[in-house]
Amino acid sequence: MKKNNLSERDYPIRYALISVSDKTNIVEFALELHNRKIKILATSGTACLLAKSGIPVIEISNYTGFPEILDGRVKTLNTKIYTGILYRRGIDDKIIEHYKIFPIDILIVNFYPFKQTIMHQDCLLEEAIEKVDIGGPTMVCSAAKNYKFVSVIVNHKDYNDVLDELNTNNNYLSLNTRFKLAMKAFNYLAFDKIDIANYFNQLTSKLGNVKKHDDILPEKININLVKKQNMIYGENIHQNAALYTPELTNQEFSSNLLKVQGEKLSYNNFIDIDTAIECLEEFTEPTCVIIKHSNPCGVATANSISYAYKRAYISDTISAFGGVIALNRELDQSTIELIIKNQFVEIIAVPSVSDIALKIISKKKKIKLIVYPKFKKNPLLMDFKNVNNGEMLVQEHNYKKLDINKLSIVSKNQPNKQEIKDSIFCWKVSKFVKSNAIVCARNSATIGIGAGQMSRIDSVKIAYMKAKNAGLETENSVMASDAFFPFRDSIDIAAKMGVKCIIQPGGSIRDQEIIDAANEYNISMIFTEIRNFRH
Repeated sequence: MKKNNLSERDYPIRYALISVSDKTNIVEFALELHNRKIKILATSGTACLLAKSGIPVIEISNYTGFPEILDGRVKTLNTKIYTGILYRRGIDDKIIEHYKIFPIDILIVNFYPFKQTIMHQDCLLEEAIEKVDIGGPTMVCSAAKNYKFVSVIVNHKDYNDVLDELNTNNNYLSLNTRFKLAMKAFNYLAFDKIDIANYFNQLTSKLGNVKKHDDILPEKININLVKKQNMIYGENIHQNAALYTPELTNQEFSSNLLKVQGEKLSYNNFIDIDTAIECLEEFTEPTCVIIKHSNPCGVATANSISYAYKRAYISDTISAFGGVIALNRELDQSTIELIIKNQFVEIIAVPSVSDIALKIISKKKKIKLIVYPKFKKNPLLMDFKNVNNGEMLVQEHNYKKLDINKLSIVSKNQPNKQEIKDSIFCWKVSKFVKSNAIVCARNSATIGIGAGQMSRIDSVKIAYMKAKNAGLETENSVMASDAFFPFRDSIDIAAKMGVKCIIQPGGSIRDQEIIDAANEYNISMIFTEIRNFRH
């Protein structure tokens, strides 16, 4: 008997077992195996397809002497199959010979389309259950466990590479290749089980009826993350970073930003673009959002996208330098000409771009032009943050919208229609400003933004300073605060600015003091009862 430290080239591939739900390129691959004199076993569906294509194939039920039963639920669950896959060359030879078992050298398997099935809105639990694969995962796990002797392929994208190596090595696959294929197989197994677990985590059984679970934060969270691309670096040059795509849901939810021109996007670029696009989603009118260091520095709506950009830009021309400009309308000739005339910009993100605008921007090679898809919700509906001890903080994503009908006017002075409109505009912007957040605006355009300060009054002072530095009129403006005012000092400064309406959540133990200050200055005040902290 040989020792178990066998050479990786001791055994050529002689027997292949194929059982695939996704039959992409399987006929071509099987034909190549046959041309290399490799005998093929297959389950009925795959065997039928191969036979129709003129490829000799041994149907598994004929080999095992046991039919596929229970409407196809039992196909490969047979001792002869798993012994052939788990067979250790040089150790189990006598058993294989005694029971006349084919030694499976290569396994080609992919599973029932469970994920695709549950993505259908009308999918019933019974349909989902039937797409839970049993035999496939068991074979894949067995083959991956026995990678020293067995190669396992779970993705049709690996077919060509495997064939190339078989050609080079005369029907052998190296131990390194078998190990890499096993690694892919174990990940494929894990993703499949997580998809199933997540589906059941979203369901609750009640009197035989299956309903979606009310709790968006389940007891266990399983996430499949697949690397989509490497970043040039993270927040800082010494930090590595990459973009991962969640496989928790259908790929139609994937962000899929299309980079039309420019260098690779950095980690910080992605954060800024994401903030800009999510802010844009709050508005239906032509809107421009300019982001710098993940904070809006200028936001405006207007009748045209070029005018929206102009108004957003003038609210803080200094901070706009080198920022991210995002539009919710097509980038046209007049807008791109205005942007290039006004400022240096690193990134422009748009839903589409006109041919003339594209021709103009193509001459500015350093500008990264991004086309983003239709607005799509975060498929996980949750935000994650790693804390020092390796635990994860998880919260529901902030999709809370302001219900205009539930606003409370708590001041004696009543806001007019324009003040209410501007207050709602400010409130929408404040949602994307780092706390403590203060946003001032006039006529649906920001004039001053105070972000990320340790005290709210400092954010108010910064917003005022920004407006004065930009030469913008603060008289008859409105102000939004992402959280309640703890003291009246902020209201005193707002009065000096000429603010006529303030929108804030309320909820402070000093609310009455704040309201009294507003009344003292004839400032109208709106309570939202919604806090918009953003850390």
